[in-house]
Amino acid sequence: MARVELEHIDKVYPNGARAVVDCSLRVEDAELLVLVGPSGCGKSTVLRLVAGLEEVSAGTLRIGDRVANQLPPQARNVAMVFQDYALYPQMTVRRNLEFPLRMRGLGRAELGAKVERIAGLLDLAPLLDRLPRQLSGGQRQRVAMGRALVREPAVSLLDEPLSNLDAKLRVQVRAEIGELQERTKTTMIYVTHDQVEAMTLGHRVAVMDKGRLQQVSTPRDLYDAPANAFVAGFIGNPPMNLFAARLGVDEYGGAALTLGAQTITISAERLAKVKGAARDRVLTAGIRPEHLRLADAKTGAEARRDTPALDAVVEHVEWLGHETLAYVRVPDDTPAAERDAAGAHQLVARLPGMQMLSTGDAVRLALDPAHLYFFDADGRALPG
Repeated sequence: MARVELEHIDKVYPNGARAVVDCSLRVEDAELLVLVGPSGCGKSTVLRLVAGLEEVSAGTLRIGDRVANQLPPQARNVAMVFQDYALYPQMTVRRNLEFPLRMRGLGRAELGAKVERIAGLLDLAPLLDRLPRQLSGGQRQRVAMGRALVREPAVSLLDEPLSNLDAKLRVQVRAEIGELQERTKTTMIYVTHDQVEAMTLGHRVAVMDKGRLQQVSTPRDLYDAPANAFVAGFIGNPPMNLFAARLGVDEYGGAALTLGAQTITISAERLAKVKGAARDRVLTAGIRPEHLRLADAKTGAEARRDTPALDAVVEHVEWLGHETLAYVRVPDDTPAAERDAAGAHQLVARLPGMQMLSTGDAVRLALDPAHLYFFDADGRALPG
């Protein structure tokens, strides 16, 4: 096994496109690190740089104790699993598993022992004489994993390995990959655009956008303490609600956050922290959907000060059995261009159980100011 280190890595293509920009990342020995981000963010390029399928434009790449910038792929002792499995259709499962070992010239006895061990590890023993076309999607994925692991690589690289599976099978194989990594203690770098996969699989998760690392941390830290508005709006399902807001003082002289024509009272201490870090008074505020709830039927000053809440109109409802997702719009009297620049005042609330709401219903959503997040004009998280 081995650690992987990227120090100020750049990847620039001949046409000038910068796929990876100043990427510094360390993957520890026996760690499962997930690279996640939207399509085109550079995550698969990072994987290909580690594998040696792309050349590093600048920076230093280490695998174990060796600088790997100039090492050919076959000298790096890494194995890659692709999203399309890349199995040889004319070969049985056994022959697919044997292939990388035959290429290394292993003897028959050693080759057979390694294949039997991997087949037992992945529950492939009953399938060894089948062809890939006779396997289910999940079984083919396990064969692809087995072919990578039978080499006993220092690092395993997985590029969107579950994207071709249906939703139910994706959950099953995802769990199998996690258990396999725990048993084998293989260093793994796993690429996905699915943040649910990232949060459930990764010991740590690296979030990328436009070729740059945005934050690298544990799944819980990414969720509870996003470094910027991009991470906040990407991690979570549904993601954090983000909206333009203005800091100030409410009609009662208390600290306030104004969203359109509505005001939320927050603590003076928290207001002071945020105002001290912000360059201006207009910023982006955020709140997770689970921290919005249907408010009690209070009105006037009592409602505004005892239970900070927003008046909204229901636009769409999703009933999921154990919870209801209510998509709402908060009325706003600010210019449309300003609202759009900040993402518009559309929010989603995660409500418990089956809430009988309909499109067009007027609702009042209570929130706890302690669960508000704040981001400056550049998207960086503010203290407090």
